[in-house]
Amino acid sequence: MKALKERILRDGKCFEGGILKVDNFINHQMDPVLMKSMAVEFVRRFASTDINKVMTIEASGIAPAIMVGYLLELPVVFAKKKRPSTMENMLTTMVYSFTKDRSYEVCVSRDYLCPGDRVLFIDDFLANGNAAKGVIDLVQQAGAELVGMGFLIEKAFQHGGDYLRQQGIHVESLAIIESLENCEIKIRE
Repeated sequence: MKALKERILRDGKCFEGGILKVDNFINHQMDPVLMKSMAVEFVRRFASTDINKVMTIEASGIAPAIMVGYLLELPVVFAKKKRPSTMENMLTTMVYSFTKDRSYEVCVSRDYLCPGDRVLFIDDFLANGNAAKGVIDLVQQAGAELVGMGFLIEKAFQHGGDYLRQQGIHVESLAIIESLENCEIKIRE
């Protein structure tokens, strides 16, 4: 997606260790016009897919998932990173965070992720695919079906996308980063 790629090159910041910081327009301060444009693009790319629920993991995936859910007029559920004391009947899995360098339990209520659901997962980043693998586990535990995964930014050099595509999952990434070597952002055309 041209607008996202241009914004990454203009406003993204690179840090050692393969970190791309886009917090000034995606995951801290948000550009709602860009967010809507990205959601419209996901709706276009998944137009032939039968979806009845949009899913993400808190927190950075919530904004794009809400926009997609709004456009599709579908409910959006997000897996929580902290187990709420009020949640009963939950599904849980462990997810390793590349950015935070730690594992955490994510959970979702069986009331909102159900057998027969056809789930589209939306998130901000795809790196090693750990969050995606956690969602796959939750969807399988629920007896639901994962019908696709959409990511704003994919880091191709961390191979999470390769893994997901090898599993036969329909993956769409709006911007694919080929390399962040020497803190130079190289985006796939």
